[in-house]
Amino acid sequence: MRKLLVAVAAAALALTACGSGDTSSGGTATITFWDNNGGPARQPIYEELIKRFEAANPDIKVEYVGIPSASVQQKYDTAIVGGETPDVGGVTTSYLAHLVGQDALAPLDDRISGGPLKDKLLPSLVETVRQTAPDNKLYIVPSSANMDLIWYRTDWFKDAGLEPPKTWDEFITAATKLTDTAANKYGYTIRGGAGSVFQLITEAYAYSGVDSFFKDGKSTLNDKANAELVDKVADLYKKATPEADVNNSFTQMIAQFTGGSVAMMHHNLGSYGDVTKALGDKVAAIPLPVGPSGKRTVVPNPTDGFAVFKNSENPDAAWKFAEFLTSAESNSYWNEKVGQIPANTDVRSEAWIESNAHVKMALGVLEDPATVLVPAPVYLPQYSSITKTDSEPQYQKVLLGELTGQQFLDEMAKKLTEAQKEWEDRK
Repeated sequence: MRKLLVAVAAAALALTACGSGDTSSGGTATITFWDNNGGPARQPIYEELIKRFEAANPDIKVEYVGIPSASVQQKYDTAIVGGETPDVGGVTTSYLAHLVGQDALAPLDDRISGGPLKDKLLPSLVETVRQTAPDNKLYIVPSSANMDLIWYRTDWFKDAGLEPPKTWDEFITAATKLTDTAANKYGYTIRGGAGSVFQLITEAYAYSGVDSFFKDGKSTLNDKANAELVDKVADLYKKATPEADVNNSFTQMIAQFTGGSVAMMHHNLGSYGDVTKALGDKVAAIPLPVGPSGKRTVVPNPTDGFAVFKNSENPDAAWKFAEFLTSAESNSYWNEKVGQIPANTDVRSEAWIESNAHVKMALGVLEDPATVLVPAPVYLPQYSSITKTDSEPQYQKVLLGELTGQQFLDEMAKKLTEAQKEWEDRK
């Protein structure tokens, strides 16, 4: 009987050690990390960082899971319902509020302020994360940022004796002068299909200088200056742009630019690899032009970061990994590889930033105290449907002359105002 009791006790201890999920038989904590934009380009970068982390922390093992960006929000929702969330996950501000609303994430304010990341994160990114959360807390530690900009052909501008445009008037003049329809050369390419409206919104606020997405609870999207910009862009269609632009998604737009038929393209830092591979040193980037006010207003792209999920059985180990990923060394390695803006301010002096003109330019814009950030209300549950499903076909009507810019923005602003009121009433 005594032998039997000893055997049962030993078995129970073994089950406790294995069943808790906290440790392996060797006392090593195992945490799961979900990459929210998994794929062949990013996985090797994370594998290298995980290798470095595990070498420095032999008591923690990280299991990597790559999730395609198109399905990651659905994957998170399913995991939350099933109680099977990862310990650490890549999360962007585009769906951060959605996850916070499900009480899935742990606030990180105290961990950040009490550790080596204190005062080491780009203030503009921290503020964007805070503004996205309904309670103004930090539910992700920001890791990198993207920014909308204009890619342009330096050789075309040089041959035409033109300087890169700083204002929208200069931009329109350059687009017109660089167009030669007989030679199938156009000054600009418009994104008229999938993904078009977010880019248009960033252009509108860059032109108008309007410094807030809502004022007194009402959307400012239909401000007269914003509508003026929409009409100016629409007026370029077929005059200084290819006719096919009305249906352009990112794929078609970048194909026209890298194929050599277009002088300027509006996208973001993420297209760096595509444009430089095709055009080499014949391409460069500038910020979105400013409007008559002269103010630089930026609608920021969703900020990327790392969240610790409340369901984690190893929250300290999970935070240690998130903190490692945003340390200066790791943050530098990651952003150099992907060509984005590092969140850790200690990376600012790294040599690679000086040699990457597009990143240096974008970082300079975000660091400029005169730059005003106008975060889009991505926290609204209806935001995606309003700006994509509902509005993209309407924008095509603007390009085709069937709607004015004011009519188009009035309808979208009305829906955003209603959605904002619903959001405020629920808070």
